[in-house]
Amino acid sequence: MAAVTPLPRAGTSAIQALGRKQDSIPFAAYHVGLILVLGLVGFVEGYDLALGGSLIVLAKGPLHLTGGDIKLLVLGPTLVVALAGLSAALLSDRLSRKTIMQIGVIFSTFFTLLIPLAQNAQELIALRLLTGIGLGFAISAPFPIAAELMPAQHRRTYGAIYEVMLASAFTLLPFISLFLAGNVYAFRLIALPGGLTLFVVPVLLYFALPDSPRWLLRRGRPQAAVDAVNDLIRRTGNRVAPMTLAELGPNLAVAREELPPFSALFRRGQLRWTVVGILCSIAAGTCYYASAILVPKALVDQGAAVALSFGLSSLLFMASVPGKFFTGFIMEIIGRRWAIFYAFGGAIPGLALMMMAHRAGSLATVVMSAGALITGFTVLSSFPAVRVYLSEQFPTALRGRGHFFGESFGRLFAGVAMPAFLEAHTQSPMVFFGTLVVVVSIGAFVPVLFGKETVGQLESFNEAASEFA
Repeated sequence: MAAVTPLPRAGTSAIQALGRKQDSIPFAAYHVGLILVLGLVGFVEGYDLALGGSLIVLAKGPLHLTGGDIKLLVLGPTLVVALAGLSAALLSDRLSRKTIMQIGVIFSTFFTLLIPLAQNAQELIALRLLTGIGLGFAISAPFPIAAELMPAQHRRTYGAIYEVMLASAFTLLPFISLFLAGNVYAFRLIALPGGLTLFVVPVLLYFALPDSPRWLLRRGRPQAAVDAVNDLIRRTGNRVAPMTLAELGPNLAVAREELPPFSALFRRGQLRWTVVGILCSIAAGTCYYASAILVPKALVDQGAAVALSFGLSSLLFMASVPGKFFTGFIMEIIGRRWAIFYAFGGAIPGLALMMMAHRAGSLATVVMSAGALITGFTVLSSFPAVRVYLSEQFPTALRGRGHFFGESFGRLFAGVAMPAFLEAHTQSPMVFFGTLVVVVSIGAFVPVLFGKETVGQLESFNEAASEFA
């Protein structure tokens, strides 16, 4: 195979200079505003993504869902999310990160808003599949954006807050479902909060979110990149000197770089990091999809009341709120890899308790609740480290495509293949929860044994090593 031309050294030097300048900007209220805007996207998209688990239970009676309908609602939307994410991966790095996210948010919220109008199972399935297209574009977009807008030492702050807002959506949804259980209009009512944000979030993104200076530079717009950095400096209080075009170094006239081909994700010098990021995403995603979509059904199939199943699901994600803050705190101290090891390995006792709760007699609910709290605090709280770590596996020229591809390819396994297997075994706690124990056990060791540490190395490692042979 012929060697691929390396990224120009002038470009590498310029992107490092740009990154150092951004990292020198002190954290300010403006950064908090960016985090909250992206976090709102996470809340809305998380709500729409997790809606499937509640719809399966609440729409089963009113819409007379069959076993085949339920399987389509479990697997179909997630498959579409993954395929749409792969499509977005082909466009990302070419279109701006912001544009990709806006397309996804508008599409997903519009079709979620139509769910209350569904009159039969076929219409509900069709709307969930269409919602999945938008989710595939939007749900992976915030992390490449944040990796390039946040100062390096505060990516953990972003990761923790974003994921807490995401967890809040996952917690709120079963909590609302708990109170609506038994209402014939319940499945229509729970869709409204996610759909009505169509009139708020896209407008907020347009006016409040800047384009990435790194992306602008890679697309051959050095002056626009410098202007974007200086706008960040101005909005954060002018506490560092403005940047000049000269700081980017010589030979900027070579301007717009050709993006490395998509196949560069799988070539020597990058393949290992691409695979490590995907495997971490698979382990975390498997536990998320099992918890968000299948746990309510599994608990009902294993003998729990509908209200109790929603209560335990809400407890599971409620525990992830402080857990994500803790993961965000330690990931900069002990590193991304060991934070992931802690989150996955720490989940084993919790999943074991959930697996054995049916043998605890009158204490079954207590044991199940304890297991849910531990699992929520650990593996469901791993995403601040996992998703930041995934974005940091790629240089700027590949980051959008790499992150979208990593999450989307991982979702095909974690959100489609594994739920297809687990959905057939929801009546068996040993198989259902035991499978999750195996997944997190493998996932705990992947980054430690095979990965690299990426803390503070967005440019110094990736950009300097971005020669794809």
